[in-house]
This record gives sequence, C-alpha cells and structure tokens, in this order.
Amino acid sequence: MEETHLGPLWFIPGKSHGRYPHCHSLYIEGAGVLIDPSSDRKRLEDLRRSPGVNTVWLSHWHEDHLMHLDLFDDLPLWTSAADAVPISGMDHFLDAYDLSDGLRDMYRTYMESQFHFRPRTPARHLQNGDVIDLGSLTVEIIHTPGHTPGNLSFLFREPEILFLGDYDLTDFGPWYGDLFSSIEGTIQSVRRLQTIPAKMWLTSHEQGIYEHIPEDRWDRYLAVIDEREARLLDFLAHPRTLDEIGRAWIIYGKPKEPLDFWLFGERATMQKHLTRLASKGMVTKKGDTYVRV
Repeated sequence: MEETHLGPLWFIPGKSHGRYPHCHSLYIEGAGVLIDPSSDRKRLEDLRRSPGVNTVWLSHWHEDHLMHLDLFDDLPLWTSAADAVPISGMDHFLDAYDLSDGLRDMYRTYMESQFHFRPRTPARHLQNGDVIDLGSLTVEIIHTPGHTPGNLSFLFREPEILFLGDYDLTDFGPWYGDLFSSIEGTIQSVRRLQTIPAKMWLTSHEQGIYEHIPEDRWDRYLAVIDEREARLLDFLAHPRTLDEIGRAWIIYGKPKEPLDFWLFGERATMQKHLTRLASKGMVTKKGDTYVRV
C-alpha cells in the first residue's frame, strides 16, 4: 500500500496492509496531529523529524493502535476519558482485557517488548461533539462505543472524510472481546456511522480507503455477528465448556500462534456471545458447561 495525501490529511499505511499487530495511521499536515501511531516505525520517526508532530491522538486504547506511541512520549496525548484508564498503567491495561493470573505475565512481556507499552496520561479528553479547528481542516469527534467504551471516530468536515477506525468493514467482522466491549454498542455505532454523509471513508485495517461503500457492505459487516452466533448455537447442541467453545475457533477459524494469546481472544469474544444469547433465553449454563435451549 502507498501513502496517500488527501489534501492536508495523510493516510499512512500500516505494515502488512494494516493487519494486527499494525494499523493505518493518519497525519494532519500543518497542525502536526498524528492519529494512532502504529503503522510503520521508520515512517513515523521520519514524520516526527519532518514536517513534525505536535500532538498524538488515539482512537482507542488497544495495543495495535499505540505500538509506536513511545516515539512521542514527550508530546501531548489526546484520547477519550473512558479509554484513558487502560493506558495509564500496565495493570490497568491488563485489567481491561480481564486477563487471568495465568496469562498476565505473558501479556505483560508481549506489551512491553512488541508494543513498547509505557504508562501515559492524556493531556486532553476528546468528547463526542467536540469540533476542533486545526487550521487546515476541522474535525468533529464522534463517540462510537462498542469496540471499546471510549472508542472514537473522526469526521474531517471540509474534505467530508469519515474515519471509521476499527469498524473497518472487513470480511472478518467486528471485534468486541475486551472486558467492557459491547456487541449491542458495536451494532449501534456502526449504524450511526452509516448515516453520516461523507465522500470518502478511512479505516484502521486492511483496505483502509473507501471511495464508495455499497449499502450491503455495512450489512455484511454486521451480519458476521449473527453468523458467529449461528455457528455457536450449532456447537451447543451438546453441553460445552468455555474452553471447548474457544477451541472450536468460531471467530478466528483455526488455531494461531502464540496459541494462548489467540485462544484468550477467542474465548473472550465467545463469552460476549454466550452472555447475549443467554439474555435472549437461547443458551443456558449448567455447571461449567453451556447448552442451547
């Protein structure tokens, strides 16, 4: 993928097409605002030198959006208040994933070595409805919870470009596996973003730039939620433990390495679906097992 300049708004592609553990970054020329510094470390180092970075924004707290934030430790950081807690310290970060004691040491090492995690305190909390004049363009802050409680999207008004962030419209579908993620919130936020007029859409992963989004693309993205639940209900024709459900790989399709890392994500996401299905009276828990009603 190539770096694309959309007037003062620069799209900086992440490595491997912005797939985890990377994401695409945005840069606003003139204002020196860098959004989600997890694209390419060398490019971000060069960007800091010229034309320069003054402020860093995070769309949300996940590690694949702050991998290279350490390059900008001395600069002001802006993000939502709801997502400020996980980045304030390693233990808070691990708590936000609801990690068990057995996984915390592995994750701690992973976050420090690969993602250069360092505690940060935002200089400003971005809020829904904030309209920020950056000189070269104006940004409207849109609170889009679900993926994380404080997840933010950005509408760049003058060029009419909407940054969807991790509501990336990929075939994989939405992700809502951390402690305070919400499936219902995800659905509501995606539907809200769908109604906002724009001439171009940017996302954090994979394709990254959409000059046109067919209506059925939004529907297809959210349909993945129902497809996951249908597969889960089929699997629960017989009682299953959460570990057995995780090892069915309904989300990721197959085992991935490091196994414990991806298995945790699988189980955490399936737990969201189990809770949702139980609230609808479609799944019940008996002892350590779940079964379809």
